[in-house]
Amino acid sequence: MNTKPSVISLFCGAGGSSLGYSLSGYDELLGIDIDEICCETFRNNFPHTPIWNRDLQDVEIDEVKTLTSGELDLLDSSPPCQGFSVCGSRNIQDERNDLFLETIRFIEGLRPKVFLIENVAGLMKGKMKGKFNQILSRLKSTGYKVKWKSMNAIYYGVPQSRQRLIFLGTREDINCDPVFPEPSSQVIRLKDVLPHIDFHSRGQFDRKIKHPETLPYTITKNPSMFFVEDGEQRKPTIGELKILSSFPSEFEFAGSYTQVWNQIGNCVPPLMIKALGDTIREKILYE
Repeated sequence: MNTKPSVISLFCGAGGSSLGYSLSGYDELLGIDIDEICCETFRNNFPHTPIWNRDLQDVEIDEVKTLTSGELDLLDSSPPCQGFSVCGSRNIQDERNDLFLETIRFIEGLRPKVFLIENVAGLMKGKMKGKFNQILSRLKSTGYKVKWKSMNAIYYGVPQSRQRLIFLGTREDINCDPVFPEPSSQVIRLKDVLPHIDFHSRGQFDRKIKHPETLPYTITKNPSMFFVEDGEQRKPTIGELKILSSFPSEFEFAGSYTQVWNQIGNCVPPLMIKALGDTIREKILYE
């Protein structure tokens, strides 16, 4: 089939997911994000895709419908994860936790064939597990068949150990259950992509120095990770952060070094989303 499946991205950030869907052959109709710098990055790399720099809570469903012709194939969403993350305070009252409800509003309003919601694996753990169960129950009440899976980007061609929680839903009239891509048995070590690095450390929670034969650490929003090269400790370059997150060298981030690090730390690795997009296209939409 030659027709490209359509996708709309909520909380699109700098466009990590959007790049993954582009690599998978999707036609992105719209990205929405409240962060101005992220939207500037998005414009740099997706000049033909509308990007709305707005609070999603102020966006009406009918506004978005004007950009769709026929049914939307896929609704993608990456609600803010700081309230759920084990790297943060894990405040169950954090207002950002309720932005999941905005995604559900758009699922019910747009009725896409498939939805994909990405968040941190910490949502399933400890005191957040009750919130996880509430979200899962609410998603199932929308009339979609819903499955979830904790996926590590390292098994999908990304040189970074990054665990993410994926909710996948298929509309009940679609004759297919949610299905996830199979993980690869091959993983990429730090030395495979950055052979000049002698040691590395995540810095933020411990300063343990690891050999480059090990897996690359998760890149967090906090710019704490560091390398050791020729006996000198230093921060990764933006080019190195791109490599570890599966962004191509030509992907153009806006902002200062710290702002770019924040964007990369918040992004979904493009190759992970490509794997998901391929599976959704081949085994659900065009099965």
